[in-house]
Amino acid sequence: MANTVLITGASRGIGLELAYQYARDGAQVHACARDLLQAEHLQALAAKFPEQIELHYLDVTSDSQIKALDRALGDTSIDVLIHNAGCYGPRRIKFGEIDRQIWRQVLEVNTLSPLMLSQALYARVAASQQKTLAMISSKVGSITDNQSGGGYYYRSSKTALNQVVKSLSIDLSGFGVRVIALHPGWVQTAMGGPNALITTEESAKGIIQVIEDKNNYVSGGFYNYNGDPLPGNLS
Repeated sequence: MANTVLITGASRGIGLELAYQYARDGAQVHACARDLLQAEHLQALAAKFPEQIELHYLDVTSDSQIKALDRALGDTSIDVLIHNAGCYGPRRIKFGEIDRQIWRQVLEVNTLSPLMLSQALYARVAASQQKTLAMISSKVGSITDNQSGGGYYYRSSKTALNQVVKSLSIDLSGFGVRVIALHPGWVQTAMGGPNALITTEESAKGIIQVIEDKNNYVSGGFYNYNGDPLPGNLS
């Protein structure tokens, strides 16, 4: 089990459950949220695990907040950095209705921010024992899997994120850092909706199992939460 984990978007859903499961199992968790004052469930979790969980303000789209987080971490190394913060954007937008600014906002959160945060913190990951960067991607980012069209904002942001994962896996290989993309499943969250197939508990448990198994889930790979490899962007 990782000694130290940093999770973005930890105020609810999968991020909150990941923070809980890692803290429960004894890891030191740096849980990041854009608005800690409104993150009542995360605050309660930190109160339950005061020795394991440290909270940080982080809007992942803010370079100044990324720098502030880096300073606040002091000399901490990070075994596992989980980029979980995400944004879907307006739903059921069809071709002909695409808004440039909204698309940019989704790309900022889902694609640009994981890369910029990785750039800021990769040395901490490289200095750790586990050396893992995990990006919460989505199956809809697979070009091979796209059979229904639409979803331009979210699909494109996750396709681009998967390419970021691939390039980082190459560029950071000399530091021994493993970089993987993970599909969390269709999860019962605010984004996934109440009719989704699995709970946050099931999703987080599977994600952690994949993260912790460095032998079977290698750098540059794209994996389902249950461990199945997923088709990439261009295959």
